Amino acid sequence: MSRTGFAHLPLHTGRAPPWLFERMVPLAREIVAHIVAEYGPAEVLRRLSDPYWFQAFGCVLGFDWHSSGLTTTVCGALKEGVRGLEHELGLHVAGGKGATSRKTPAEITTACERLGREPQPLVHASRVAAKVDSAAVQDGYQIYHHSFVFTPGGDWCVVQQGMNEETAMARRYHWLSESVESCVNEPHAAVCCDARTPSLNLVAAESAPVRERSATLARERPETTLEALGHLPTLELPRRHDVRPAADVDPHHLAKVLLKTYEAAPADFEALLCVPGVGAKTLRALALTSELIYGDRASTRDPARFSFAHGGKDGTPFPVDRATYDRTIETLHDAVRGAKLGHGEKMQAFKRLATFSSQRHPMRRSDR
Repeated sequence: MSRTGFAHLPLHTGRAPPWLFERMVPLAREIVAHIVAEYGPAEVLRRLSDPYWFQAFGCVLGFDWHSSGLTTTVCGALKEGVRGLEHELGLHVAGGKGATSRKTPAEITTACERLGREPQPLVHASRVAAKVDSAAVQDGYQIYHHSFVFTPGGDWCVVQQGMNEETAMARRYHWLSESVESCVNEPHAAVCCDARTPSLNLVAAESAPVRERSATLARERPETTLEALGHLPTLELPRRHDVRPAADVDPHHLAKVLLKTYEAAPADFEALLCVPGVGAKTLRALALTSELIYGDRASTRDPARFSFAHGGKDGTPFPVDRATYDRTIETLHDAVRGAKLGHGEKMQAFKRLATFSSQRHPMRRSDR
């Protein structure tokens, strides 16, 4: 898998007003339907995985152009927009914000049962992407949103977001399954922000020895690692906080987690990431113990106009123009209905899309 970029957004409270979200859903659906008709569902994944395109998409949908809520609301509108049309569009959307994100594996499994395909590779991809950004890259952002979009053929993308309460900023992470080489070695292809934070980057190329040693330590008896960790001095490391075992690592909890890793005997770092209970503190302890024993130091390198279409909910650059918004939905809707795709089966599918759209979101004259 490949992480394709980041975005930094200020944390904002509140939610999209109902009148706006009711319009975001059909407009998101019509835009995606046009991309599928022209380029196929895989192109939708590529665009969602582009942090710049995703931001522009949210601006066209009328959300506040720079707030953290754009990520969660756009993903929610997309999920609702394709619901019931997964077969026609060739797209499935799982996950979401907060508790909904934890339902992602079950939603993937349910969709795969309908498709008649094995869900485990997709479930694994979802979990590893979330684990990398929440534990293997320790940049101060706690993941609270995870959306997983995939095709029947097994291609997928991830849009997930973390928050840093101290800085009141959110960070969005994008992943794409194309050109898969390794999810634990330089998985990102671009960083679209200038912000830098103290971080422990266990997926940097220069952290390869630490990843190998961490997996080795995870297969050792817990007492071996705990004994070494107990002799860990206070280290002054570049762009990293001092680590003191008594204050930063709970030896009792760590012992229980290390017992799990010993019993699971993970073959490599990716397998270590997938062991239940292995999180940021466990990985940090293993990385620092690896440095103490083997001398391998982990990287501290931090991997980190469309709003004028309809306006924004917060009035920037101007309040949402509801009449123009509705005309855009109607124009795209009519174009899909009248599309001449040249293939009978596809034509029937998109005719059903047009009918479905009319039934679910009829245009009310009072809203125009």
